[in-house]
Amino acid sequence: MFRRSRQRLLRAAVGAATALACLTVPAAAADARDRACTPKQLFVSPQGDDRANGTIGRPWKTIEHARDVIRQRHLNRDMRCDLVVQVRAGDYTVDSTIRFTEADSGSNGHSVVYRSYDGPGKARFLGARQITGWQHYKGDIYRVQTDKNHPFYTLYDNGQRATTARTPNRTSTETLGPYLQSLESSDDALTNSQQWMAYKDGDWDQNWDLHDAQVVVWSGGHWSWFTDTDPILNVNWKKKFVSLRYPTRFSLYSQVGSRYFIQNSLDFLDQPGEYYLDHSDGMLYYRPRNGSIENSTVMAPTVQTVFSIAGSSPSARVHDLSLDGFTVQYTDFTDWYRYGWNGVGDSGYVHKYPDYDRQIEMPRNRYGAVTLTNTIRVGLRRLHIADTGWTGVFLLFANDHDTVSDSLFENLGGDGVKIEGPYPGEGDVANHNVLTNNYITWIGELVSGDASGYEILDSGHNELSHSVIQHSARYAVSVKAITTVANADNYAGGNALSYLRIAHAGQDSGDMGAIDSYGVQNFEPHTIEASMSQILIDDVNADPSMPDVVPSGVHMDAGGCGYKFSDIQATNIQYRQPFHGNTNCNAFENNSWDANFDSSKMEYDKIGVTAGFPYPIPAAAQGH
Repeated sequence: MFRRSRQRLLRAAVGAATALACLTVPAAAADARDRACTPKQLFVSPQGDDRANGTIGRPWKTIEHARDVIRQRHLNRDMRCDLVVQVRAGDYTVDSTIRFTEADSGSNGHSVVYRSYDGPGKARFLGARQITGWQHYKGDIYRVQTDKNHPFYTLYDNGQRATTARTPNRTSTETLGPYLQSLESSDDALTNSQQWMAYKDGDWDQNWDLHDAQVVVWSGGHWSWFTDTDPILNVNWKKKFVSLRYPTRFSLYSQVGSRYFIQNSLDFLDQPGEYYLDHSDGMLYYRPRNGSIENSTVMAPTVQTVFSIAGSSPSARVHDLSLDGFTVQYTDFTDWYRYGWNGVGDSGYVHKYPDYDRQIEMPRNRYGAVTLTNTIRVGLRRLHIADTGWTGVFLLFANDHDTVSDSLFENLGGDGVKIEGPYPGEGDVANHNVLTNNYITWIGELVSGDASGYEILDSGHNELSHSVIQHSARYAVSVKAITTVANADNYAGGNALSYLRIAHAGQDSGDMGAIDSYGVQNFEPHTIEASMSQILIDDVNADPSMPDVVPSGVHMDAGGCGYKFSDIQATNIQYRQPFHGNTNCNAFENNSWDANFDSSKMEYDKIGVTAGFPYPIPAAAQGH
């Protein structure tokens, strides 16, 4: 069965390559034939009517209706110029994911463009609905009945994420701390368990109501690599250990205790800006951040993905389609989280490299506010993506020659932009994407473990340039595959990083770098095909509670090979050297850890976003 499955995947990859060749031919011909065409325009407005005709005077109300009219009237077939859907300023509430398929592609090299007509950020797509009808509960706490059949797992107040009621209370903006710490047990099975966690006497209170509570834990003890969000199954108060509903990624005690906190109990609701949702009856309790429920606009998320752009297969891709200038705000998290699988092949899928299953996101976690699958030449430009449960933009599996540019990302539950390519050995169908002129700040607010501004998994020859990335508990940029993969089956090579400004990374984790690479080129011969140049890295320092090896500026882990490093300046780095890892399989020229570093070769004025970046720099980021 595995052989047949893999043959189908390989045929799909070959088909995708054939489709790519076919799709690229008409573009040059179209440019030569018609360079001065005037795009056809259709209009959408919050004040519009889907029974109207889509003109500027009689706009439609929804972007979905505009999409359907284009499909039904075949307006994107045999195009002679771009087709632009002009979306007027205002709020568009998204109750279900807005989906584009290959039927929505451009043709003849021209694009279908959905654009914010009144300027970047003015057309706002909100994956949430306002909660009203609050009643006073007690003290500063208010409550309201919500639909228990539609639970949610994060909450927003006046454009800021509310904190799930927790103990200990959070005191840091850069980390999830402070934490409690699990204990070693006299029972070896308990000590080495991924579901049983011993706790210190006095840390837990038998009077707490924990029927909906969770533990958020850096599992692995000494290893501070991943966070798990795991519902509590029950507590053995006599023996002082808690049982978790799902196995965590690593054991809950390893050399030292794992750092953790407990959340989602009414007993923990003691700070402004905290909330508790009772999932059994849908009752929501909230203590307003500003003390006044009347001045609070509380938004409960409705979707995990606002825009999905997905072809039906690698050989039937969405192409020549763009989203331009939208604000995409508010998406949901999920009921529990673990990064990757616990054992080889336990994802339920068998691949040539089953060990790889453990090193990528579980399918239940693959959400971006904007998610792309099976695409080519898709443009995401001038977006403002904020307040997400998961990743900002997720390119999953077969995506190439796509662009994410000129965009502001802030307050993200997971990564900023994530590219996850195919499984090793099953076809190189994700490459040559461009991530440029993006500002990414406050990363991993719900998934601190493995959070990254730019994350590249098993995808190569991508360009990451002219960007600012800051405020991350773990990475700013990570480029990874897995160390058991043969070079011929590894697609993570050839990535180019340049003109990046990175600050305040590695704030809560260890054994990593602000820029981190793993498993990219695992075996001899090592060839230099990837590059990092003109990069500034500042302030990579972990919280004192972090028990692992302290973070570095650049970390080349096992298989972190095949790079040329040039003109990189790293300052205020906690590890004893800014560079940590393989030196014999990489090349170096004029970096701050070199004895003869020449700072005059740094192009400081070109590092970070360009002067044409379309959004104001966030106030908290000024000076970085």
